[in-house]
Amino acid sequence: MSQQSDSPAAPIVLRPQQLNRDELIRFGQILDQRPARLGGFTVAMALAEGLLRVRTRDGRTAPLRANAVQRAYEQRRGTRNIVLKARQMGLTTWAAARFFLKTITQPGTLTLEVAHTQEAAEEIFRIVHRFHACLPAALRQGPLRTSRANVRQIAFPHIDSQYLVVSAGDRNAGRGLTLQNLHCSELARWPGDPAETLAGLRAALAPSGEVVLESTPDGVGGCFHQEWQQADETATVRHFFPWWMERRYRAEPVDPATLTADERDLIQQHHLTLRQIGFRRQLHASFRGLARQEYAEDDATCFRLSGDSVFELAVLQARLATAPPPVETRRNGELEIWLPPLPGKQYLVAVDPAGGGSEGDYSAAQVLEMETGLQCAEFAAHLGGLELARFVTALAAQYNHAWLVIERNNHGAGILALAHTACNYPRIFQQGGQPGWLTTSVSRPAVLGRLDAALVEHPERFFSRRLLAECRSFVRLPNGSTGARPGTHDDRVLAMAIALAARAQLLESHSGPRPPALP
Repeated sequence: MSQQSDSPAAPIVLRPQQLNRDELIRFGQILDQRPARLGGFTVAMALAEGLLRVRTRDGRTAPLRANAVQRAYEQRRGTRNIVLKARQMGLTTWAAARFFLKTITQPGTLTLEVAHTQEAAEEIFRIVHRFHACLPAALRQGPLRTSRANVRQIAFPHIDSQYLVVSAGDRNAGRGLTLQNLHCSELARWPGDPAETLAGLRAALAPSGEVVLESTPDGVGGCFHQEWQQADETATVRHFFPWWMERRYRAEPVDPATLTADERDLIQQHHLTLRQIGFRRQLHASFRGLARQEYAEDDATCFRLSGDSVFELAVLQARLATAPPPVETRRNGELEIWLPPLPGKQYLVAVDPAGGGSEGDYSAAQVLEMETGLQCAEFAAHLGGLELARFVTALAAQYNHAWLVIERNNHGAGILALAHTACNYPRIFQQGGQPGWLTTSVSRPAVLGRLDAALVEHPERFFSRRLLAECRSFVRLPNGSTGARPGTHDDRVLAMAIALAARAQLLESHSGPRPPALP
């Protein structure tokens, strides 16, 4: 996270011994202004270069100098930003610098940095500590004297401001706070449920607060990819920085006679040099298939090539753009309803149970209308045991005493027993004479294939954006199996796959009018 400079901004005249609280506040009021004498640079950029120190790549401490990527970011920066980048571009350092300046020049500011691991959080905090430790003594002993400076927090009591750095694994990050600045680093690699963690952090952000979501890519369908795709809808400024914007990424020049068509296109479109092509060849030799993920060249293939989706991405994307919102939500959004039960209709409720703990997989349920196969409702929550059994039996009863299909693998056997004995639910699906649905290594590809076909041929039958998002991140894993990409979930996907397969079996085994079978 250290950096070197490409070229300095125009300097701002600083008299450290004269900088008091009032002077700091004055700078805080004009940080984003671009005086003519600064040649297009903001006051914040000039102030950073005049006050802040970083560790260079050769281990020295030197003034912060904005590189090409950092300057480009500043040109387009908004209140809400998302940054897709190659590795080691200096954006983490720059975001830390900008938010540090806002923290020390705008009283009452609370800044939070969230890193993907504890080690990364500690490295970011070392950067911030260095900013403070290298300030002029008049500031450190005066208006910027600290009352707390530990492994995660610096507090400035004279201006009532704080700077915090935590890891995304901290489930209480941001809870109970009101944030003015939020930087989410390497969002694509956050553990657990990144979308849920991010939602909690956003809830803590003040209406006028500034946010930076920043990461290298890590596959289609995850939280960061979804945020990137939806940036226009959320009024978020997209920033994309390919690897060749970093001046260090050079190697021995290649022989022009050996250039491939792909390399010639890059040279023509992006004006790359033969030394940059030499570096690119080294990348592909070292990283192989991960080169375009770790060292992005465009904002599409860097996602697509880092995760092989099981389902048709174009179909999912098109349906996501048109899927309607639910007409009703219950249990704080855990249950979404698009089509309430209608008299005379038959329904099916398929359940993929989980353990019910506050972490890990969700228990998920899908409600289908038997005749058409339309998705009527969807449920997902950290629920298990008797509480889950009571909920799904009540849901099935509400939908005209629907068929209740519970996967009997693992936790499902207990839920089945509770649904039958404790809840006395009479209409439980049986497979091969046994209650419940059994997913095996043989049946799993078949039921997923049925879901894939249904999505392609009848996408209008699926309403849940959460389901479609899970389908996007359902990939072929390195061990040859399929499942949720790390950091995402597949509980809704599996519940829907079971629902479609069970519906097909019920339609085949029961007499009466035969509705058109869902593929």
